[in-house]
Amino acid sequence: MAHAHTGNAFDLGFVRALRDAVAQLAHWTEEADSEKIEAVLLSAEGPNFSVGGDLRAFVAEQDAVGGYVREVAETAHEAVLGLAGLYVPVVAEVQGAVAGGAVGLTLTADLVVAARGAKVRLGYTALGLTPDCGASWLLPRLLGERRALDLLLTNRVLPAAEAEAWGLVNRVVDDAELPSAAEALARSLVDGHGLALSRAKLLVRGDRLDGLRDHLECEAEFIAAASARPRTRKAMEDFLAGTRPKRGHRAR
Repeated sequence: MAHAHTGNAFDLGFVRALRDAVAQLAHWTEEADSEKIEAVLLSAEGPNFSVGGDLRAFVAEQDAVGGYVREVAETAHEAVLGLAGLYVPVVAEVQGAVAGGAVGLTLTADLVVAARGAKVRLGYTALGLTPDCGASWLLPRLLGERRALDLLLTNRVLPAAEAEAWGLVNRVVDDAELPSAAEALARSLVDGHGLALSRAKLLVRGDRLDGLRDHLECEAEFIAAASARPRTRKAMEDFLAGTRPKRGHRAR
């Protein structure tokens, strides 16, 4: 992902480019025994993997924000489904902020290598939004309902070491070692038996895609409706302005 100047935030242009790149990967690896590409390394430029949704772009849409957020979510969901459905192994390399939709995107990877300074935070409900990019589908299946709800409802920040202990990431390395460690892991998969790896992945994850596809439709509908609420729009504006509503105050 290359949109470092925005923290790799999810706006419509960004998710369209991501969707198209994933579609190309899917085309190149459309057969389980394809030898064109034997592994995928998902990485991002800049200090953050992704800060999640582009709140500035959302707020700029004003009354049209619901339709815009829905289009962003649905486009991002095409990328999520595409990554989840790839026959070849996917390794994610994450650093800095891994927030919002980026969490769901990361969970589509088969293996995740995180920099020690990485921090995972869903952050949706703090702004009156609901999860997207498959987070509410993938997290309970990976962590169990209790831990998934802890992340989704409290918006707690999960440091890399704790994310590894929970099973969200596979390996944590020093920040400076992240690119080489992630590349080495991806190359080790390329050097393996590609067909055996793709079949093993299919056995573990193959039955989830239909359920994920249906669930993503619900996520897109819910986050679009949530984003259009005046209280949510005010929360996003306050966040961008660096202010917080007074205790007990509720925007209408």
